[in-house]
Amino acid sequence: MRAAVLQLSAQGMSSTKLYNYIRIAHNKGVKILLLGEYILNPFFKELETLSASMIKEQAEHQSKVLRELSSTYNMTIIAPLVIVKKQKVYKTVAKFAPSSTAYYQQQLLINYPHWNEEKFFANEIKELESPLVFKVDGFKFAIISGFELHFDELFAGLSGKSIDCVLLPSVSTFDSFERWKNLILSRAFVNNCYILRANRIGDFADKNFNWKFYGDSLLASPNGELLEHLGNKEELMIVDMSHTDVIAARRSWGFKDMINKRISN
Repeated sequence: MRAAVLQLSAQGMSSTKLYNYIRIAHNKGVKILLLGEYILNPFFKELETLSASMIKEQAEHQSKVLRELSSTYNMTIIAPLVIVKKQKVYKTVAKFAPSSTAYYQQQLLINYPHWNEEKFFANEIKELESPLVFKVDGFKFAIISGFELHFDELFAGLSGKSIDCVLLPSVSTFDSFERWKNLILSRAFVNNCYILRANRIGDFADKNFNWKFYGDSLLASPNGELLEHLGNKEELMIVDMSHTDVIAARRSWGFKDMINKRISN
């Protein structure tokens, strides 16, 4: 499976870079493309100052562009997107496939005093459900938003679904590079699956903080190894993943077999 991460800063209403990079990815044989959070929409702190109608207009424009690109280039595009329904604002991850569109509504949102998405967005607080799971050419993916990576319960929801790769759009900042890298590699290892992480780049400053988004989009292996990663610049990272390597890691470590024995008894 050939996939790619497009590491960008916020693009606003402009689609030029998306067109250019997706055309390049298509020519390289990429089947699935992942974007980071707050690339198609302004950063959360900016959204707090915008009207719902303005947010809706931007989201509808970007959705139209990505549907067209997915269909034109026969590529599945995973894109975090802030959408508006009945004047309420929701944080989602959209899956634009050549013939369909699906949305994963983020279930766990950050709620710290300086960054309270849970308060701003209308995402329902309810019992956790399994993340969105889908296949591309027989390769099985799951989508988990960046903050949700911290929670064991979401990975428990994927248990038994034989996920080959978790797609992880994120918006990491505040010099958290090492913590995020260690968490991603650990999750990949104990679940014996790839994790493909897209992080945005760029800056946002308010009166209290300078939010510097450092990139470091990466691919972790089913053995918990760092296979590929980017720096803090605008880049397209193309990666290859193997279902055979996922199976080999599961057989080698035997984590799932050990649990399955105890469930069956």
